[in-house]
Amino acid sequence: MDRRDFVESCAIGAGALAATLATGAWAAQAQARSYGRVLLTDDTGRPIKASSLKAQVNYVFHYPFEATPVFLLDLGKAAQPVQLTTRDKQTYQWPGGVGPRRSLVAFSAICAHKLVYPTRELSFISFRKGGVANPQTPSKGNDLIHCCADHSQYDPARGAQVLAGPAEQPLCAILLEHDPRTDQLTATGTLGGELFDDFFRKYEMKLSMEMGSGVRRTVADRSMVRELEQFCRNPVRC
Repeated sequence: MDRRDFVESCAIGAGALAATLATGAWAAQAQARSYGRVLLTDDTGRPIKASSLKAQVNYVFHYPFEATPVFLLDLGKAAQPVQLTTRDKQTYQWPGGVGPRRSLVAFSAICAHKLVYPTRELSFISFRKGGVANPQTPSKGNDLIHCCADHSQYDPARGAQVLAGPAEQPLCAILLEHDPRTDQLTATGTLGGELFDDFFRKYEMKLSMEMGSGVRRTVADRSMVRELEQFCRNPVRC
């Protein structure tokens, strides 16, 4: 690299850093990020088979951190690639669903507005089969992820694009790989606007009381998949 190229590279890097510092955690880059390969398993520890997932049922696993829940869905229909935009106007290409019918998708279960998420006691956010009957926010379509806390609605067939409510960006996508030989599923990374730093700042004390000192520990090797009703005692329907 010659002197001119070096100076230009430094200027570009400094500008990007300044923009990141100015906009805070929202400015996390939208390109794919690897957090390690994690095999999805059932509650016995055996690799879960994609063909065993029931269509349009909420499944939950944790990735990339042990404290951050993810929705796993078989939409029952193909999910095609789509271009999306984060809150700070960064574009990215969501690759669509995986599996034999390209119907398997996964998204962070942390709402992009107030960071509402499923806990073992309560969940205000979930996938809803069909429409949502709510006088405050009529359903913008069928088969959406709906947050009862602020009535944001996300379309999982289009990369969790926001259709209604105050959320300003899609849910962060969790990248999946499907092995057609074994029918196994592996989480490999994230794509889109991450909110993990915001999530930990807001809930770190609560999470530390529940999990101890390993709140920010990344998931290693395997993550258990359960239906939302098995994971959470009180899934809220609004």
